[in-house]
Amino acid sequence: MEFTAQQIAGLLNGQIEGNADVKISKLSKIEEGEPGSISFLANPKYIPYLYSTKASLVIINKSFELTGSVSATLIRVDSAEIAFAKLLEMYNQVKLNKTGISKLSFISESAKVGSNVYAGEFAFVGENVKIGNNVKIYPQVYLGDNVVVGDNTTLFAGVKIYSETVIGKNCIIHSGTVIGSDGFRFNPQNDNQKIPQIGNVIIEDDVEIGANCAIDRATLGSTILRKGVKFDNLIHIAHNVEIGENSYLAACDVIAGSTKIGKNCMFSGQVGIVGHLEIADNTTITAQSGISKSITKPGEVHMGSPAFEASKYRKAFIHFRNLDSLAQRVSALEKKS
Repeated sequence: MEFTAQQIAGLLNGQIEGNADVKISKLSKIEEGEPGSISFLANPKYIPYLYSTKASLVIINKSFELTGSVSATLIRVDSAEIAFAKLLEMYNQVKLNKTGISKLSFISESAKVGSNVYAGEFAFVGENVKIGNNVKIYPQVYLGDNVVVGDNTTLFAGVKIYSETVIGKNCIIHSGTVIGSDGFRFNPQNDNQKIPQIGNVIIEDDVEIGANCAIDRATLGSTILRKGVKFDNLIHIAHNVEIGENSYLAACDVIAGSTKIGKNCMFSGQVGIVGHLEIADNTTITAQSGISKSITKPGEVHMGSPAFEASKYRKAFIHFRNLDSLAQRVSALEKKS
C-alpha cells in the first residue's frame, strides 16, 4: 500500500516540511533509509543520518533544529518516537488484516464461529468450540474440543490449544505455543503411575504469549493467566500456577506447579521458581535467579540462586568475591604459626 506524506501527516497530526505528495510504501531505519520509505529520528545518536538518509520521509520532533540541508520530506510532531510507534501499529494492523475461512481448514459442525473470522489452511477446530468475532486463526492451528476463544484474539501459525481451554478477548498467542498439555505429575511410590490431569487453562483478556511457550493444564481446577499478562518466548508454566494481572515474564522462565504470582511482577530471563510458593505483588526478580521460598513483602527485588533480597545479595556478593584472597591470607597465617 502507498500513502502520501500529506496522508501520514494527517494520521499523526504533524506538520510537513517539503514535498507533501511524496509517496511512501515501506518503513525503514534512518541509517538504512531507501527511496519510498519512512523513518524517524528520536535518539540524538542518529542525528547525522538525518542529513544523509535516502528515506523519502522522516518524522522528527517539532523542537528539533536543523543544522544542514535535508533531502527527505519532514513531518514534525510532538514526539517522533510515539508517532512512529503509532505508525508501526497501524502498519501491523493492515499487514495482519486477514479474512475468510480457507477451504483447506476444518471446522466442526458443532462449533460456533463469530463474524469476520479468519481461518487459514489446515487449521482444525474441534467439537463445541466457541470462537468470537474478529478472531484470526492462522494455518495449522489446532483447537481441541470445548475451547473458547474471545473476540479479537489472534492465534499464529502452529499454535496448539488443548481441550477445555478458555482464552479471553484481545489476546495474541505466537507460533509454536502449546496451551493445555498435561501437567507433569507421576506417582513414584506406585511405579511412576501417571496422575490424570483433568483441569484446564484459563487465559484472561489482553494477554500476549510469545513463541514456543508451554502452559500446562491443572490437575484439578485451572491454571490461570490473569488480565494483561505478557510472556516472552520459551516460557514454561506448570499445572495450577496462577499469574497475576499485568505481570511480565522474560524468556526461559520456569514456574513449577501450584505457585501463585502476584500482580505487576517483572521477571527477567531464566528465572526458576519452585512449586507451591506465593510471590507478592510488584516483585522484581533478576535474570537467572532461583526462587526456593515465598516472597511475602510486595515491591521487593530478589536476585541470586538461591535468591534473596537484592541489597543483601549485593553485600554478600562482595564477600564472595573476596573468598579467594581471604583463603590465601588464612593459608599464609597457618604457615607462619
